[in-house]
Amino acid sequence: MATVVELITYPVKGCAGTSVDSTYLTPAGLAHDRSFMVVGVDGVFRSQRRDPRLALVRPTVSADGSRLTLAPAEPGGCHGAVRLDVTTSAPRCDVDLFGATYQGIDQGDEAAAWLTDFLGAPSRLVRVPPEHDRKTDGLTPGTSGYADSSAVHLLSRASLAHLHTRLAERGAPPLAMDRFRPNIVIDSLPEGCQGADWAVEPHAEDRIRRAAIGAAELGYTKLAVRCAVTLVDQEAGVRGGPEPLRTLAGYRRFSAGGVVFGTKFAVVRPGKLSVGDEVVVEEWGEAEA
Repeated sequence: MATVVELITYPVKGCAGTSVDSTYLTPAGLAHDRSFMVVGVDGVFRSQRRDPRLALVRPTVSADGSRLTLAPAEPGGCHGAVRLDVTTSAPRCDVDLFGATYQGIDQGDEAAAWLTDFLGAPSRLVRVPPEHDRKTDGLTPGTSGYADSSAVHLLSRASLAHLHTRLAERGAPPLAMDRFRPNIVIDSLPEGCQGADWAVEPHAEDRIRRAAIGAAELGYTKLAVRCAVTLVDQEAGVRGGPEPLRTLAGYRRFSAGGVVFGTKFAVVRPGKLSVGDEVVVEEWGEAEA
C-alpha cells in the first residue's frame, strides 16, 4: 500500500514545476501539464539539456487555463514577471519535438521577448492546440501534450532513498526529487497501517501495470529512461555532473539502452487526484530492468 505524497504539474515543458494538493488528471496528464513549450526560431523545442536556465522559469496557469504567468526564480532580479492572456485561436505553426512535427499556437511577442531575454537565445512560446491528437507509445496506448512521451511520470521515495544510499557509497551528496521531474510521488503508508507495504521496496513502481489513484486509473507504458536533465540543479539552473547518471549506470542499466529511474503511465480513466490518495495496484507485472 502507498499514498500520493506530492503532485507536480509542469505547465511549460522544461520549466519549473508547481506542487498542488489536488488536481484533475486529464487524458493527457495532470491539468495543464506540458501544455506550453518554449521553441527556438526554427520551431525546435528548448530543453534543459541545452538550456538549463529554463529551470529558473516559474510558470503558473489559472485553473481554467486562460492566464499564464512567467516569473523568474530570483525575485528582485532584473527580470520581472510577465502575465499573458492565453490564446487558442491564433494561427497554428509547426513545432519539432524530438524530430516529430506537431502543431503549436504562438503566444505572442511579449512572451517571446521575455523568454529571449531570460534565456539569452531567441525563443517563442507555443501552446498545444485544442485539436492536438498525439498518440504515445508503450505498453498502454495514450496521449500527452508536449511531454517527452507518456502522460504521467511516477516515482517513489523508496527509489530515491535507495539512490541516496548508492550515492553515499561513492561519497556523493543526496539529490532532490526535482532532479527527476515526476508528476506523482508516492510513499509508504504511515507506520501502524494495515496491509502489505510494497512501497518500501525500491523500484516497486516498475512492476505496476494498472493502478487506481483517487478517481483516476493509470496503465503502464514504459520505464523512464534518464537523460542529462537529471544533471541540472533545479534551484540554480546550472548543469553539474556526473551524478546521478554515473551512479545509476552502475545498477539501473536498461537492456534497450540508457539508464532508467521511475515509471511512465498512460491515463486509462481520467479523474480527480489529491495528495493523500491511496495507490491501489490492480495488476502487477515483471520489471523490465
